[in-house]
Amino acid sequence: MKENKVLILGIEYKVRKLVDQLNKFKNNQERLVEENNELKKIIEEKNNIVENLKEEIQKVKLAKSLEQNDGSINANKKINELVREIDKCIGLLNQ
Repeated sequence: MKENKVLILGIEYKVRKLVDQLNKFKNNQERLVEENNELKKIIEEKNNIVENLKEEIQKVKLAKSLEQNDGSINANKKINELVREIDKCIGLLNQ
């Protein structure tokens, strides 16, 4: 009988220890999920910044090509590229 009581106490101790570990893992997981969400937001903001900068670069290139002596040829090419890109976007929106 005494041996059974010792075994039960041992099992209870191990179960409590496992429950404590489980709680620690749950807390750690919640922290990691929050951190992951914050990092996703930061990545999204950085991607938006990159896209804005790409647009600015394209605008600057277009402006520089218009300023050059042979700018009309380059400007026509750029305008045609932009028109094609706009047509693609419109096509995608119509789908």
